[in-house]
Amino acid sequence: MANYLSLEFARSSPMLLAEAKGKGRWATAERVLKTMKPEQVVDEVKNASLRGRGGAWFPAGIKWSFMPKEPKGPSYLVINADEGEPGTFKDRQIMEKDPHLLLEGIAIACFAMRAETCFVYVRGEYLSSLVALETAIAECEQAGLLGDDALGTGRRVRVLVHRGAGAYICGEETALLNSLEGRRGEPRAKPPFPAVYGAFGRPTTVNNVETIANVPFILERGVPWFRSMGTQGAPGNILYGISGAVENPGIYEGPLGMTARDVIDKLAGGVKSGKKMRAFIPGGASTGFLPPGKLDVVMDPDALKKEGTMLGTGGIVVIPEEVELIDALRVLTRFFRHETCGQCAPCREGAAWSDQIVGRFQRGEGSGDDFALLNDIMRGSKQRTICVFPEAFAGPLGSALVHFKRDFEQRIAPQGTAVHG
Repeated sequence: MANYLSLEFARSSPMLLAEAKGKGRWATAERVLKTMKPEQVVDEVKNASLRGRGGAWFPAGIKWSFMPKEPKGPSYLVINADEGEPGTFKDRQIMEKDPHLLLEGIAIACFAMRAETCFVYVRGEYLSSLVALETAIAECEQAGLLGDDALGTGRRVRVLVHRGAGAYICGEETALLNSLEGRRGEPRAKPPFPAVYGAFGRPTTVNNVETIANVPFILERGVPWFRSMGTQGAPGNILYGISGAVENPGIYEGPLGMTARDVIDKLAGGVKSGKKMRAFIPGGASTGFLPPGKLDVVMDPDALKKEGTMLGTGGIVVIPEEVELIDALRVLTRFFRHETCGQCAPCREGAAWSDQIVGRFQRGEGSGDDFALLNDIMRGSKQRTICVFPEAFAGPLGSALVHFKRDFEQRIAPQGTAVHG
């Protein structure tokens, strides 16, 4: 198993510039900025089929190609380091352990998209990430790796860190841009898309931390090398964040295409001794619950889509048998109810009503009519809204309705009607 990201999770402090350069950081960026053309870099990322690791899995190279080739004014790269999805904690590891890997990727991406400024939007609670990034940026500016004459190429690459205010909705790229501008963190109507009208009205691309951390390796080792790992549709490695009832919770690097069983057993040591699994979440809270019978599903965005779920951010949560599924579901419905921005009815009302109804089941006061109403809410969540938040709260709810119907039946009040459908 090739672990090219090779993050040193045991280290207690971020890698400083001298050590980072000793490990090869910044050598690729210098070669790219001095010897390649922007369109060549975009083509390399396109041909590598690097897909965004922030949850949507959209091809990064295609996204970059939407940016103007001859911008009339500033263009921006924005790094989404908000990481507000419950069960997800991978991006902070990159920022806190190897910030120069992220900054080198930023320098290459800015060059490829002809952007002179990058904003890194960091989750407000990630104080250690903020300090590590700001320290690394200061080192790079002093060494001439970033700034008005980045790497001695005459190109300007400026990186600014922005601290978010702790809102899950700001993981949606246009809500993030509004927050960056000092506005309410609410998604924008599209079109126009950020590549046309993004941060401060200028062309902008928003990428996830882990996505950009892959870029230096692709440019250093080449497309065939990158595509030799993972799956045909989703090459490369991913950082699996594994938590819950496992022997060794933490962050593990592995190729896309492993089964969920192998990720849990071979990387995290299996289900915690003396416990049995009730369910697992394959990729963060919005991807929902799967029963143990689905452990052989392939951890690939396309394969999981066929199972009616998503790979998301690769944040696997193992739920032990002693935890009632309805109780776990209620934690998430309460979270999504709190985090909706409230602009659209399917999300605003659906998240609130689903939380109330799941609460009734949790108290043993549910009914068959309540079960039917939850299914109606699920159908309503499929209506087109200003963003994909309804799909996020529908993930855990819908999967529970499909795979754990019996858990709802066991929580029906004695006088309640039977569950049908």
